Amino acid sequence: MAALAWTSDALLLAGAAFLFAGTVGLLRFPDVYTRLHALAKVDNLGLGLTVLGLLLRADSAAAALKLVLAWLLVLSASAVVSYLVASYAHSRGIACWKRPEPPP
Repeated sequence: MAALAWTSDALLLAGAAFLFAGTVGLLRFPDVYTRLHALAKVDNLGLGLTVLGLLLRADSAAAALKLVLAWLLVLSASAVVSYLVASYAHSRGIACWKRPEPPP
């Protein structure tokens, strides 16, 4: 039983670390497209690890199923919202960030 608790704790900590990294990416990246990339990729992985950690602690199959369904809902919503935000930014003419050329 202790190995299961340790594995669950490790997954929860890894999920929290990925969620924190996604938040840092949101704050640090220069444009909307790179920010979306950080949030869509890293936060989905962080949430997946968190759900796996919680699945190991679930009391029943019903609770585990609810966790998986919530995760799938967030995955699909994240993809749709990322597409909509990027499409809107593109239609407004927001350009991708490019590294400035160093002075000669």
